Amino acid sequence: MSYNAPPPPGGYGAPQPAYGGAPMEHPQGTTILILGILGLVCCGPLGIAAWVMGNKALQEIDSSGQTYTNRGTINAGRICGIIATILMVIGIVAYIILFAVAGSVSLSTS
Repeated sequence: MSYNAPPPPGGYGAPQPAYGGAPMEHPQGTTILILGILGLVCCGPLGIAAWVMGNKALQEIDSSGQTYTNRGTINAGRICGIIATILMVIGIVAYIILFAVAGSVSLSTS
């Protein structure tokens, strides 16, 4: 003989999250960090993309009023992008100076 227990009373669904919802991650956080690191390591223009995307993501976080758990990740990627951009600009200026000096030296020796 089997005994079937009655179902639990209705109206007791899953618990609702606290007011304002649970904190979540910004969807572009990891992308911004990866672009910033790649900008430092191998491809300077990716640093510009990380800088711009990081600024935009931080503005979205500040204006949304929602708590995101990866604000530090976004800020780290943005800072890596800033450093990569500065290093790229310094490299371009150094090449321009190098070619200008080499050109003036070759003209003075001829």
